[in-house]
Amino acid sequence: MQKLNDLFYKFLEILLILLLAGMALMVFGNVVLRYGFNQGINVSDEMSRYFFVWLTFIGAVVAFREHSHLGVESLVAMLGRKGRIACMILTNMVIILCSAIFFWGTWVQLPINSSMVAPVTGLSMAWVYGIGFFTGAGCVLISLERLFRLLTGGVTEDEIAAFTGENLSIEQMAERT
Repeated sequence: MQKLNDLFYKFLEILLILLLAGMALMVFGNVVLRYGFNQGINVSDEMSRYFFVWLTFIGAVVAFREHSHLGVESLVAMLGRKGRIACMILTNMVIILCSAIFFWGTWVQLPINSSMVAPVTGLSMAWVYGIGFFTGAGCVLISLERLFRLLTGGVTEDEIAAFTGENLSIEQMAERT
């Protein structure tokens, strides 16, 4: 099961690379066309924005899995093991609540987004903003799995260290500031 999970996240990382590369190529190509030939490709403007939205929301799930989101590690690092686990449990419960609200908000907004189409591509805006389903569900599932392992004692010391930021090198800590 872990191999399948890792394979899925590897697919997401490749998808992120493709979205970023596609976005960069479309924007660069449009800049060259506009300044060099006084023309542009309208679809590339629109699609690069959508790629950016998808890149951001898919990347949020990948970053959450890797404990790469902003945290208050200095406070949690002062606590003992039980305090750290309590913070992890509380954090995951808050994330489940916020992600569930995000998912529900996407669901409520879906009829409105479905009725609107993009001006150039004609793409239903539900495809653009529907990425909220993936992000909300992804973060809820990751948090539920972590919460289950926390409550059953299956959390490892490495995971606790990742949560508190203790597994980072000096270079990685410098990148975060």
